[in-house]
Amino acid sequence: MSRKYAAGALVGLTMLVATVGILLPRFPQPASYHNFADHRAWLRIPNFGDVVSNLPFAIFGAWGLWLLLSLSPAEASRRFVAGGERRTYVLVFLGLLLTAFGSSYYHLAPDNARLVWDRLPLTIVFMALVAAMIEERISVRAGLWLLPFLLAIGVVSVFQWYSSELRGTGDLRFYAAVQVYSALVLLLVLLFPTRYTRGRDLGMVVVFYVLAKLLETFDKQIFAFGRIVSGHTLKHVAAAMAGYWILRMLTKRTVVTTPGPPQPHAI
Repeated sequence: MSRKYAAGALVGLTMLVATVGILLPRFPQPASYHNFADHRAWLRIPNFGDVVSNLPFAIFGAWGLWLLLSLSPAEASRRFVAGGERRTYVLVFLGLLLTAFGSSYYHLAPDNARLVWDRLPLTIVFMALVAAMIEERISVRAGLWLLPFLLAIGVVSVFQWYSSELRGTGDLRFYAAVQVYSALVLLLVLLFPTRYTRGRDLGMVVVFYVLAKLLETFDKQIFAFGRIVSGHTLKHVAAAMAGYWILRMLTKRTVVTTPGPPQPHAI
């Protein structure tokens, strides 16, 4: 797929998700969302499993920031066509690091007010990653130009949802559309040409994301199987592994002269 058609496909996907989001009926955040399976406390930490399982976000977020900020000019030129791309990934890993704190804060006493601080850093991760994919596979200039708008849309979607809950007219459509859009973009760009090796690593990021959503969905069923660990606790680990795979991709990749389909690589 050429970059021209890739841009057209992305615009079409954006319009489709926006249209569906507008046409869907309003729906609030279910109150049951905050009732996770594992309520066990340990070391005086309530909901210990769901709180402490955010540690990998902190580890991979800090690791990614250290890697990106410590690159020499020569190393940076091997991994990024333009310096702006590195700054976009800095936002991805900063969002991961902040997710560790926001999600831990939320899971200590889950409610809508605390959920805001869980969701805000996640939108930074998702929207910065969307911008990074546009930079790599369509246009560096377009991705850098869109980055602040994408971040603003993500942040506004969280506050719009929360303000609607405070008014008693809970409306999750905008936030849900942003999340669905981010996931679909990651799937779509797998078809686009890339300027780098390790292009298929993005597929593993998608796999870990899907796994995280499945673990979240079956939170209680997984916990009921032996009452060892809950699905939501494992969800945090799987989502953090998606971040690790992005870090792994950046560590191993190099710029290719002629953009083309994702490059084969050894595991």
